[in-house]
Amino acid sequence: MKKIEAIIRKTKFEDVKESLLAADIEWFSYYDVRGVGKTRQARIYRGVAYDTSSIERTLISVIVRDKNAEKTVNAILKAAQTGEVGDGRIFVIPLEDAIRIRTGERGDIALYNAEQEK
Repeated sequence: MKKIEAIIRKTKFEDVKESLLAADIEWFSYYDVRGVGKTRQARIYRGVAYDTSSIERTLISVIVRDKNAEKTVNAILKAAQTGEVGDGRIFVIPLEDAIRIRTGERGDIALYNAEQEK
């Protein structure tokens, strides 16, 4: 199992969501986050300079079976990429175990309904 975390532009969230759903990744969490990036610049709006060193982004977190990791990463990449600085990052983290609280099932089976696989 893998945990995939992606930090993306807020404006690309809907595109990434649709891309994940099209790749049959139907369960994930997302959070609005703020971070500090490498690029520093001040933006001027109506004569007032604003510090933009704190960047608003969306963090997507999804747990998948090993066989679905690459298609999940590709779905995020395809939808989130603009080719400009600040597109974000994707992290793939090995996951040791998963436990379904309701049934106590462990491992891959805890991530999906076996009845749907048949």
